[in-house]
Amino acid sequence: MTSLLRRLAACAALLSLALPARADLVVRDDSGQEVRLKAPARRIVALAPHVVENLYAAGAGDRLVGVVDHSDYPEAAKKLPHVGGYNRVDLEAIAALKPDLVIAWQSGNAPAQVDKLRSLGITVFITQPNRIEEVAADLERLGRLAGTEAAARSAADHFRARLAGLRKANAGKPAVRVFYQVWKNPLVTVGGPQIISDAIRLCGGENVFGNINQMAPAVSVEAVLEANPEAIVATGMGDAQPAWLDDWKKWSRLTAVKRGNLFHINPDIMQRHTPRILDGTEKLCAALDLARSRRNQ
Repeated sequence: MTSLLRRLAACAALLSLALPARADLVVRDDSGQEVRLKAPARRIVALAPHVVENLYAAGAGDRLVGVVDHSDYPEAAKKLPHVGGYNRVDLEAIAALKPDLVIAWQSGNAPAQVDKLRSLGITVFITQPNRIEEVAADLERLGRLAGTEAAARSAADHFRARLAGLRKANAGKPAVRVFYQVWKNPLVTVGGPQIISDAIRLCGGENVFGNINQMAPAVSVEAVLEANPEAIVATGMGDAQPAWLDDWKKWSRLTAVKRGNLFHINPDIMQRHTPRILDGTEKLCAALDLARSRRNQ
């Protein structure tokens, strides 16, 4: 019997050598790097609120073990341990959570801190969707990394169908020159590469600072006055309209002021690279439709 077991063990060993080794899970991130995992991630730390939201949308919320400040959607995300803010993470807190994957935001997280995480032997995946349609692909990649492909694919398909409907509904509309205001002091807007510029284009708008090749450039009041936008869209900190939106009323010659085209959208549905950006885009398109309707008044 012992001899037989030895022969069987030897055969099994030979068969194992003949079979190909199990391939790593490989997903290319937005920095162009191939990120490899031996198996789907079970302990994930997300370094931006929109990454947290997308992981839940992709069916991987239960894989999260750490998040950054302002990770407040969905409600379950509020209960997770914090590892600092997206622009200054606590490296020791992240390491203590023993993640098998950290998901970083390319334009939000400091490159030096991302490099430090990698030097600690932590696998990092970088995400940076700059076009609305890229949100769907982001969901699918997160699903692959977490082993929740079916849920992620369903969410991505729903997103693409809704996006297609929005594009169809707003195709061919007359252009509206838009100034999108992120903040007052400093006066910050969005440049051409920013996903919000993509939303403005979808709605038939023209970002008056879309020629700037920066994500969030600072501009001057004089530059806004010279651009003379037909609509001003502001965000601020939450659902309430920021008081400084009305500050533009002092510039009575601005077309946006003369026609009453001062609009507000909650930043959570406009400035996060998540499925909810379509909620914000719907509101943006409705605002630009209102601006068009006021041209002949």
